[in-house]
Amino acid sequence: MQRHFDEQLKDLHQEILKMGVMAQEAIYRSIEALKGRDKAMAKDVIARDHKIDLMENTIDEQCIDLIARNQPMAGDLRFIATAMKINSDLERIADLAVDICERVEELTDKPLLKPLVDIPKLSTIAQKMVKDSIDSFVARDIELAKSVMRADSEADRLRDLVQDELINDYMVKDASTVDRAVPLLLIARYLERICDHATNIAEDVIYMVEGKVVKHHEPE
Repeated sequence: MQRHFDEQLKDLHQEILKMGVMAQEAIYRSIEALKGRDKAMAKDVIARDHKIDLMENTIDEQCIDLIARNQPMAGDLRFIATAMKINSDLERIADLAVDICERVEELTDKPLLKPLVDIPKLSTIAQKMVKDSIDSFVARDIELAKSVMRADSEADRLRDLVQDELINDYMVKDASTVDRAVPLLLIARYLERICDHATNIAEDVIYMVEGKVVKHHEPE
């Protein structure tokens, strides 16, 4: 019985990893669509989102079934609870990639407002934070999880930089730029929210491994 339960936990581990890869790919392709002004790629990311939604439901059911059938304790229970929370964060990350693609669709037929510099930088940080948060889950690596939490401040800084430039250097000075500036402003916010979800995952990893709640606290 225990051996079967251990195999089920391994399967759950792998499903979360697959979900993480799909979410990372969605972020990457959404920003590639923006950089290439590629409406077809944006539409493809949006169309593929239903697969991630279905996977989220499957993983949730898997977690509930594991709890109901095995009544796990201590570390095993924390692992399953963490998997459910990470599953939700990953699905939301994928939704934010869809939000980015919807803004890309608004921009592709309009002249580019400015060269893309800080948004791709923010995207790189977001992708790394998501990857590292999932890697910390897979390896149960507390230090990697803490590095994800620390990286969030740089994501906030870049989001603020993009926001300040778009509002003060473009929208305030020339109202005709609003329809091109607002989608970029929203994309920066979506990327920062992706970083927030990666931070949530990192915090949950620390709880899973140490049983220590670190939400709303600065990383050591």
